[in-house]
Amino acid sequence: KSGASFEDEGETEESAREDYRKIAERRVRLGLVLAEIGQQNKIDVSEQEITRALSDRARQFPGQEQQVYEFYTKNPQALAQIRAPLFEDKVIDFIVELADVTENKVSQEDLFADPEEQAEKDKKKKTQAKKKAAPKKKAAAKKKPAETGSSD
Repeated sequence: KSGASFEDEGETEESAREDYRKIAERRVRLGLVLAEIGQQNKIDVSEQEITRALSDRARQFPGQEQQVYEFYTKNPQALAQIRAPLFEDKVIDFIVELADVTENKVSQEDLFADPEEQAEKDKKKKTQAKKKAAPKKKAAAKKKPAETGSSD
C-alpha cells in the first residue's frame, strides 16, 4: 500500500476535498492580490533574474543542464513556473518594505488557531466590550444635565 486512506487519517474523502478546496481558494485569492499589487506598483521580473533562476534550476540536474535550459526556454508555461515565484517574492519584499513592523507576544494556542475561529472569538470580544461600555456612556450622559442644572 503506497499511502494512507482517508479512513486511516480519520476523515472522509468529502471533508478532505473541502479542506483542499479552501486551501486552493486561499492560494488563488493570494495570487490575485499579489498580482494586483505588483501590477499597480509596476513590479517586474527582469530577464537577468529569470536567467539566474533558470541557471540555478539547471544546476540541480548535473550533466543535464543543457536539456533543462532548453526545456524551459522552449516551453513558455514552464518558464512561467520560474518567473512566478520570483515575481511573488519581489511583491512580498515590496510589501515588507512598506510595512510598519511591531512585535506582539502570542501564545502557542493563538499562533496555531484557525484564523476563521480566531476572527469569530475577536468579534465576540468586541461585541462584549461594546455592551459593557454602553451603560457607562448613558450614566455619564445622565450626570451632565443634572450638573449643569445645579450650576445655573
